[in-house]
Amino acid sequence: MTVETNSSPGAADAAEERFLDALEPPAAAADGLCGVPPQAGTTGPAEAPGDRPGFAVDPDSLPDGLVVADDTGRVVCFNAAAARITALAPEQALGAPIDRALPLEDLEGRRWWALTDPYGGLATRRGQPERNLLLPGGREVLVSASYVRTHPTGPVRRLVVTLRGTEARRRTERSHAELIATVAHELRSPLTSVKGFTATLLAKWERFTDDQKRLMLETVDADANRVTRLIAELLDISRIDSGRLEVRRQPVDIATAVGRHVQALTANGQAPERFLVSVSRPLPDLWADPDKIDQILGNLLENAVRHGEGTVTIGVSPHEKGTAVTVSDEGPGIPEESMARVFTRFWRGSKRGGTGLGLYIVKGIVEAHGGTITVGRGPGGGAEFRFILPVSAPAYLTQ
Repeated sequence: MTVETNSSPGAADAAEERFLDALEPPAAAADGLCGVPPQAGTTGPAEAPGDRPGFAVDPDSLPDGLVVADDTGRVVCFNAAAARITALAPEQALGAPIDRALPLEDLEGRRWWALTDPYGGLATRRGQPERNLLLPGGREVLVSASYVRTHPTGPVRRLVVTLRGTEARRRTERSHAELIATVAHELRSPLTSVKGFTATLLAKWERFTDDQKRLMLETVDADANRVTRLIAELLDISRIDSGRLEVRRQPVDIATAVGRHVQALTANGQAPERFLVSVSRPLPDLWADPDKIDQILGNLLENAVRHGEGTVTIGVSPHEKGTAVTVSDEGPGIPEESMARVFTRFWRGSKRGGTGLGLYIVKGIVEAHGGTITVGRGPGGGAEFRFILPVSAPAYLTQ
């Protein structure tokens, strides 16, 4: 899944603080830091409390746009990210009034600087929270401002503005919208079936034979399991995205786990001869979460059976970093142009069902164990997934 370098609002504040720490040492250094030569007849501002002489941050190295205006409202710093976001050359902005260099408007068309009045407004204000504003031409940008005063209610000595593009936020919003649409679609079908069969049974119970009742109840049970699996997938995605996926490590016999999954597939109607299991021993001790390992194996084998063809080969072997497991089939495989998207949300190898979330979750689980997973083309021409789990043990055994 993928990212353009972008920072959160908290990162923007941290960048601003780092810059301010470096902004006020000796005047020449401070002005040179922003690429603005000292103006004739002027002296640099007095060193502020908390300054660290000798420490400097290049504004052009910051990921967010940074614009700094002096006590007269003229721009003294306009970094490279600000130039990229605003499409304005630094030399055009430097020395210009802040309202002219950044002619911002709110979404209702009102001029933002007139509304906020940083230099003439309330002396207790410390800044403006991040909000969506418009640049000339209608380009949206996320803007926050900080007012640096000589003392809590003194005049504004520096106006520091941070700018961020909205592209990353819009991608996140689209991703959330896609997730909601997928969940709604996947839930609607089984819930419609459950509602229809239960309503029919309650209304006309006496009219159906025992075999008909059993068939409808089995369908309801299968659809309820489908809903349960989807909810479990959503919870896993939430934990993976927030970094809260817990791994409870125990000794795991990976070869036995593979055999158990193959037996389950054959019990559900798959031909036993379709599976070829190869185990190279001795295998290193594997400490992992057994439930999560079952989830990985179940997903990869189900994908191979559903989307692949021919023999499904499962290989388990020792690796210099731990244990390697390979699952391959003899189907058409995955096109080269799609390889990079296999582990992203909603990717589907075919139109044979599924939410497109399984491989995203598999990758998250493998990485939570400290392992890696790759996809390629197998010896039989089909898809080949290979994951490596490192040798590890619970913390209480290593202390």
